[in-house]
Amino acid sequence: MIDSRAVVDPAARIGADVTIGPFAVIGPDVEIGAGSWVGPHAVINGPTTIGRDNRIYQFCSIGEAPQDLKYNGEPTRLRIGDRNTFREYCTINRGTITGHGETVIGNDNLIMAYVHVAHDCIVGDRTVFSNGASLAGHVRVGDHAILGGFTLVHQFSVIGAHAFTGMGTALNRDLPPYTIASGNYARAIGINKEGLKRRGFTPEAIRALSQAFKLLVRGRDRNNALLEVQVLADEFPEVRSFVEFIENSERGVVR
Repeated sequence: MIDSRAVVDPAARIGADVTIGPFAVIGPDVEIGAGSWVGPHAVINGPTTIGRDNRIYQFCSIGEAPQDLKYNGEPTRLRIGDRNTFREYCTINRGTITGHGETVIGNDNLIMAYVHVAHDCIVGDRTVFSNGASLAGHVRVGDHAILGGFTLVHQFSVIGAHAFTGMGTALNRDLPPYTIASGNYARAIGINKEGLKRRGFTPEAIRALSQAFKLLVRGRDRNNALLEVQVLADEFPEVRSFVEFIENSERGVVR
């Protein structure tokens, strides 16, 4: 399953039924889980751990050194879960010792062509990064988030679960869960109603989130709004997580 024209270091750990295409280069500190597929001309360096059934298309650069001037060759890591797809020309960097020490990507993510994930980022499960989306260092992305094409995310920003960004969005603050944002710089538009419907959220929960958004993001008197939203948070856990995200945001949220 390994093409004779590929270069695979003898110290790399390759699982059962892994396919490696011609001219791919796999470094010594790399582990690739069973059933994964690596396309031609992909380069994977380490320390990098890749789980099962991943698909890494041609010309990807996975596990390369971080683009950080403070990085001095320390053995930091990249950790990738299962069943992810990385399309052409993705660049996924390892962590830094001044950050988490590792970059982490979860399970079942679709990472489209030309996406960049910088050092120390943490990406959850079942996200979609459209073509050209880029994360600066130390960014966190929650489960089910969708980034539109050419979305740019400032370092240390947090994107909540089920959030959505439009094409060309520039995020320089945190994006609360369930929220849609668009523009350069980003502006919060509303709750991701269609996405939540597709994922089985109840109409009551979506209405409660919309009301919380109007009060906390669009409203002017946020102190009184918190008291009103607390009633919704007591009934709907989705609203509770929305409120907690805003209260705990260190960079401030998109409005």
